[in-house]
Amino acid sequence: MNKSAFYALSYGVYVCTSWDEGRPVGCIANSAMQITSSPATIAVSLNHDNYTNACVRATGRFAIAVLGEHADPKLIGKFGFSSSKDTDKFEGTPYAVRGKMPVIDGCVSWFSCKVVDTMETGTHTVFLGEVLDCDVLLSDTPMTYAYYHKVLKGKTAANAPTYQEEKGSGKYVCRICKYEYDGKVPFEELPDDWTCPICGAPKSQFEKK
Repeated sequence: MNKSAFYALSYGVYVCTSWDEGRPVGCIANSAMQITSSPATIAVSLNHDNYTNACVRATGRFAIAVLGEHADPKLIGKFGFSSSKDTDKFEGTPYAVRGKMPVIDGCVSWFSCKVVDTMETGTHTVFLGEVLDCDVLLSDTPMTYAYYHKVLKGKTAANAPTYQEEKGSGKYVCRICKYEYDGKVPFEELPDDWTCPICGAPKSQFEKK
């Protein structure tokens, strides 16, 4: 089976958020889609291991923020490669309560949803949410999963539904977010204070694959 066929499916890059007893939490999701228009409903798939999954389940509410191509890549590193269980992902991240949910600033659009149904798989929960409120915040091309991989050179977290184990490339890869450095300057010649453009990890967190 050639798993590369899955890359031809269309995905976006989203920040899914909820509340944890009044504390904002969130994670990156790449599987979100509109299911119906009346009533407007959206489905999002979250791994069982994501702390946000449990918070959505407990509150019955979630929000989806659509990231654009000009979004700060470190948002993906912060929300995609750490856990809200022990990390305040919203510290230093501008956001506002929109539709009664925490929504990051600088997204293309957002949707505030009430969970109306769920479907369990072996690794993920698919939450079906009725859209209670939504809006457009800025004009930008929505970031696709392909853009994230090909242009930003980002990688996929191991608990994402689209994760595929990759063979060694001989390049330097971030241990935190799996970003693969391919800049013109040799990695060894980068300054000591250089950091990963995706998650902000220091140069010392890179290893050769």
